[in-house]
Amino acid sequence: MGGSVIIGIHGLANKPPEEEKARWWRAAIAEGFARNAAAAAADFTFDFVYWADLRYDEPLAGGRNLEPYRAVDGVGAFPRFDPEADAGRTSLTGRLYRTLGRVESATGLTLLDDAILEYRLDDLWNYHKDRDFREAARSRLAACLARHRGRRILLAAHSMGAIIAYDCLRLLDRGGRGVRVEHLVTLGAPLGLVEVRQEIEAEHGQARMPDSARAWTNLSDPGDVATVAARLGEDFAPNSRGARALDVPVHNAYRRPDGAPNRHKSYGYLRTPEFSEIALAFLGA
Repeated sequence: MGGSVIIGIHGLANKPPEEEKARWWRAAIAEGFARNAAAAAADFTFDFVYWADLRYDEPLAGGRNLEPYRAVDGVGAFPRFDPEADAGRTSLTGRLYRTLGRVESATGLTLLDDAILEYRLDDLWNYHKDRDFREAARSRLAACLARHRGRRILLAAHSMGAIIAYDCLRLLDRGGRGVRVEHLVTLGAPLGLVEVRQEIEAEHGQARMPDSARAWTNLSDPGDVATVAARLGEDFAPNSRGARALDVPVHNAYRRPDGAPNRHKSYGYLRTPEFSEIALAFLGA
């Protein structure tokens, strides 16, 4: 595994301190390996891109962090996606959004997306409006990718981190800087929102899979509001090699300390059997 690295980039909202957040991401991945495949893989190389400090003066610490990483009691694999139990929970919401999304695409009006982005995905709203913030976040990921030039890279991008990752890869396509991502894995990505795709098209041209990624898998839980429009294989054209995004539904089993589910949480996505299989195959384990 010496020539391979898993790089993570976190999603929206304030986060714990950088070192702690990176350690928790790695622990969640390793927990998934152990539970889903009985594979320790403790020696995998991991790097992390942290950008929360660009938006928040102080990280979440102590009791302010209401959703920490904690290993789950028990043994055996985490639950896989169940088409009947999982898809049925929000299929109506997804169909409704896609119907409204077609109207938004046709008219150019994005009132629904405006509400989702401004009130539920505030950081992403500001990412589109604040050029300095946007460029600083992209620069951190670009610098991390450059550090690992020449290695095989799996880039795991959660939530708004998937937007940053996508934009960064499209810019690398344009710049010809020789960085190649073996596998882009987006987790709980809001890339399917009409307004997000409009922003992509305004900056990069056609919404399509980046040429600098050899493979792209999009993992989404149907109960995750950020992925209500998650049909990236349909909405994003193939890249110049004919490769396109593969949409894979998953069951995000993360629960807050009070027992309430959070289908959008990064740790839950990182522990899914589907992510473990992708990452272990990438690592050759």
